[in-house]
Amino acid sequence: MLGLIDADLAGCSIPRNVAGIPYGVPINICMTLYQPFLDYAIATLQDRLDLSPYPIPAGFEGNSATTGKGKREVTVRTTSHGFSSPKLRQIRAAHVQAGESLQVLNFVIFPRLEYDLPFFGGDLVTLPGGHLIAIDMQPLFRDSTDYQARYSDPIMPMFERYQQVLPWGGDFPEEAQPFFSPAFLWTRPTELADVTTHVFNAFKDYLDAYIGFVDQAQPVTDPAQLKAIEEAQLSYIRYRAEKDPARGMLTRYYGAEWTEEYIHGFLFDLERHLQTA
Repeated sequence: MLGLIDADLAGCSIPRNVAGIPYGVPINICMTLYQPFLDYAIATLQDRLDLSPYPIPAGFEGNSATTGKGKREVTVRTTSHGFSSPKLRQIRAAHVQAGESLQVLNFVIFPRLEYDLPFFGGDLVTLPGGHLIAIDMQPLFRDSTDYQARYSDPIMPMFERYQQVLPWGGDFPEEAQPFFSPAFLWTRPTELADVTTHVFNAFKDYLDAYIGFVDQAQPVTDPAQLKAIEEAQLSYIRYRAEKDPARGMLTRYYGAEWTEEYIHGFLFDLERHLQTA
């Protein structure tokens, strides 16, 4: 997650003109806003790749907590999902649902170390006053023109098309910029209908393009390049684990011990994986 969960936002509005929902129907779409994204991703990956279950450490398959009092009492539920494939070491999702108070889907794909594929990252966050969306194929070697030509240039027309309806979301931490591609879709939609249409379509198109890159990927055999891939993946993992903005939120709900183990033992577990390999 991108450092945005603690942003100061206010009210998840009831949709007025969401596709498929008649005008005026009092449906609270925020309750399960990102479930269709998760369902689509899993179904598409299962259809196009040879998926296997990825082990989720005991105690981290799901968790729940209650926050607030009286009429403001809310149950926060976190569920975890994990898969792998011959070319992808870990495909994982953390899905947090707390009604109108909070909706988060953090969906990340980590390639196996013998492939120079980028990461796929989808951070979809809805807080009481707005939506924070980040979708990208995060590069291993952002400054390499050859790498950009293979993995960023082909999706730039798609990025530019979506920027017409999902404009740039504003300032972004400078220290995070090396971990994102020129096709980084970072936006703050103000309308729920934009999330259920444009954001959902962008998520599907980026994922489809990523699977295309996976299909074409060939294993790397050069020892120096393999070392560079491992170092680049570790750099990304360490940054994300150290700066994970969900840490404060998860700690409030589930405690520090659970949160730290969840971050290092599941969400960003490459170092653990290498230690046991």
